[in-house]
Amino acid sequence: MLMPARLRALWLALGWAWVAAIVWLSLIPSPPTIDIAQGDKLGHFLAYGILMFWFCQLYPARRTRLRYALGFAALGVGLEFAQRALGYRSYELFDMAANTLGVALGWIAAGILGGSIAARVGVRGAPRRS
Repeated sequence: MLMPARLRALWLALGWAWVAAIVWLSLIPSPPTIDIAQGDKLGHFLAYGILMFWFCQLYPARRTRLRYALGFAALGVGLEFAQRALGYRSYELFDMAANTLGVALGWIAAGILGGSIAARVGVRGAPRRS
């Protein structure tokens, strides 16, 4: 039995809340750290990878996924420029690369796992594996 369409709205809201969290964490003066070598790069990679994977669950069309991927990669680049402008955060090309790699691998992971988690839990309108 399919759950109500408002569950899809919840999935979307959670995805956009993740975007808001990324923006907030990218712009605050002292974000949390991962206490390993290059932990910030791992954080960037995971944040953007999870984000892309999440939206791939909601949008099966390749063209739509491409638009989201380009948008999320552009968000990562734009936030790095914003950090440079703020003065209390650092601008790093490797952060941009980690963001973009995370987006790419999030999309790939969604393709490898196939189907849609959203469809498996019954979100109406979620993509299903053909």
